[in-house]
Amino acid sequence: MPPVTRIPIIDFAGVRAGDPAALQRVGREIHDACTTIGFFYIVNHGVPQAVIDAAEHVARSFFAYPVETKRRVAVNQRHRGFNALGDATMYQAKRPDYKEFFSVGLELLEDDPDVLAGQALRGPNNWPDFMPALRPALYGYYEAVASCGADLLRAVAAGLGVDEQFFAPRYTKRMQRTQMVYYPPQPPQSDAGQFGVAPHTDYGCITLLWQDQVGGLQVREIANDTWVDAPPVPGSFVVNVGDLLARWTNDRFRSTLHRVINASGRERYSIATFYDPTYGALVDPRELGTSEADLKYQPVAAGDYILGRINDSMGYRKKLAVQGTTA
Repeated sequence: MPPVTRIPIIDFAGVRAGDPAALQRVGREIHDACTTIGFFYIVNHGVPQAVIDAAEHVARSFFAYPVETKRRVAVNQRHRGFNALGDATMYQAKRPDYKEFFSVGLELLEDDPDVLAGQALRGPNNWPDFMPALRPALYGYYEAVASCGADLLRAVAAGLGVDEQFFAPRYTKRMQRTQMVYYPPQPPQSDAGQFGVAPHTDYGCITLLWQDQVGGLQVREIANDTWVDAPPVPGSFVVNVGDLLARWTNDRFRSTLHRVINASGRERYSIATFYDPTYGALVDPRELGTSEADLKYQPVAAGDYILGRINDSMGYRKKLAVQGTTA
């Protein structure tokens, strides 16, 4: 029996199967979730369990290496690679997050036109030579979740009453980022200011999260201003609205604060995928039906917004900025 949660659980099988009626039904369910709590689960999401298991296996193996070894693939200016404990501090947080993570993005060669043009965050990934199994397992997961994300956005579009392919041309060269995340058990003496991840909203359009069975994810329920658990649901992804989709909908959809507190006494693992548009895709609320009179946000390029948020939260970006080399 699935755990009790106030976060909706949505069956995604019909959408993945291409059923038009299911697309409309799920679109309505997603719309209801995104205009209230801003979070939901999807089950029967179509990403093979073997793909998820392989990604989980390499995550556990990678983070078991000594930190000195992992630092051989330390995060670079393209936001690819390993981030150690203390490398990320959410805005307004008192302390850095108590986590390690490893980031990958869309694999682009050095002679790709956008890479040659110096577009921020673009380029090849920073794969570890000491663990060759990581690349096929994690990038296989990356691509499988991307396929699910594309169908997810078709349902989002249906729920918003626009053409189901609205988002597709804005994702031709996606800014998707996938992160393996490791949360050590938080020390028993941790005070209230220490989090696995401090309260924050996600930067981009939509996030798909696989989490293990340890738990610790909490969501700020806006209606009564309380934190509610987002417990592990077997076979699910947790999905949430990011800031860009909230902007795009002129705040009809909610980008909700969430946090992780790993008080379990055990290690926690998750894999977060930020499924975001092409760098230059214009996020303009008027394209999703907002009138000029009601417009809260001016158009912004998706990549510029995401880059600004990464620069604000990642310690290595701040160091690069001081050195004048942030890209």
